[in-house]
Amino acid sequence: MEASQQDPATAIPADALVVLIGPAASGKSTWAASRFAPSQILSSDAYRQLVADDASDQGATRDAFRLLHLVARARLERGLLTVIDATNLTPSARRPLLALAGRFGRPSVAVLFHAPLEVVFERNARRARSVPADVVRRHHDLMDASISDVRVEGYRLILDV
Repeated sequence: MEASQQDPATAIPADALVVLIGPAASGKSTWAASRFAPSQILSSDAYRQLVADDASDQGATRDAFRLLHLVARARLERGLLTVIDATNLTPSARRPLLALAGRFGRPSVAVLFHAPLEVVFERNARRARSVPADVVRRHHDLMDASISDVRVEGYRLILDV
């Protein structure tokens, strides 16, 4: 993608599934909140909060994602822009989302957040709810592998932010 002064989010189709991909503290939620309506953003942390009263409760992840996928399906079926705010660092996390977009004939957009590790650590330290350093490092390593995978997974558009 060529460098441009225009916000890359303006290229996202109005009925798209947008999959944010990046380590914890890489800026996904902040970026999404500044560009999309709250109703358009399906956050894994928000769904953990709903099912467990604790956004960081990893034991609630299965239930949280079950609900997140259910809501994503309903939105995509209606042709509504749907932004998935989660790390989405593995093909197995992204595959069911891509299948949903395909099922309803919606374009899929991957948005990659690949900040240097030092920047991610700095942002993580400033968060109200920080993630353990070993998790941040593992996420960052997974992001390196994700970049090449994402490029062959079938997204209509890939944005690097």
